[in-house]
Amino acid sequence: MSPSQITELEAIARAAGHAILTVYQQAFTVEYKADESPLTAADRAAHEVIVTGLARLTPEIPVLSEESGDAVLQARHGWLRYWLVDPLDGTKEFVSRNGEFTVNIALIEQGRPVWGLVYAPVLDRLWYGGKGLGAWRIAAGERTAIRTRPHREGTPWRVVGSRNHLSWETLDFLAPLGEIELVSMGSSLKFCVIAEGDAELYPRLAPTCEWDTGAAQAVLEGAGGSVTRLDGTPLVYNKADILNPWFVARA
Repeated sequence: MSPSQITELEAIARAAGHAILTVYQQAFTVEYKADESPLTAADRAAHEVIVTGLARLTPEIPVLSEESGDAVLQARHGWLRYWLVDPLDGTKEFVSRNGEFTVNIALIEQGRPVWGLVYAPVLDRLWYGGKGLGAWRIAAGERTAIRTRPHREGTPWRVVGSRNHLSWETLDFLAPLGEIELVSMGSSLKFCVIAEGDAELYPRLAPTCEWDTGAAQAVLEGAGGSVTRLDGTPLVYNKADILNPWFVARA
């Protein structure tokens, strides 16, 4: 990814964030999809901004967004390289107005996220990176390289978990670790907290889709962390089923 492309992608993500905040700052209605997940005008507006921007920047690379139609979901099976987008990750957080939602843009190559960008519009913080490329945070106008900090023996495990999906299976998974410091938050921010060195573990033993994780996985791996299935094998993309298996993100 060239510096000029990264600058363009930052601009696309920020424009999507602006579209989201325009809706966020006024009254809005909430619809529900077939799987009972919420949908708002902000999801649609951000989708249009990102898809249009990516088509202009890289017309040769197809785009799969959470808000893409069934035709795109079917066509993706033949793609070796594509953009994977969640225009508004954490719509439940958006609806509850707690600010913990993000814009996610990932580049997938042969089933792996090779580069990703996560933008939190309310916080005005942006993270990007990829495995072997490094990872950075942009906040208050400053670009800072970030790195994970693994668990230190004898200290509590610093664990991030979902605000809305902290399952009993997750609590059972954590029980053998002993003392933990658990922080609940929404969206892909959980990966970014680990990437910055402020937490060490995020077990996800509840449903997610590929667009929920691709961008943040790339950022975390760029910062030195990992995301694997419970059996230690890689979390892969463009599977027949868009749902992810259970996974663990680690520093």
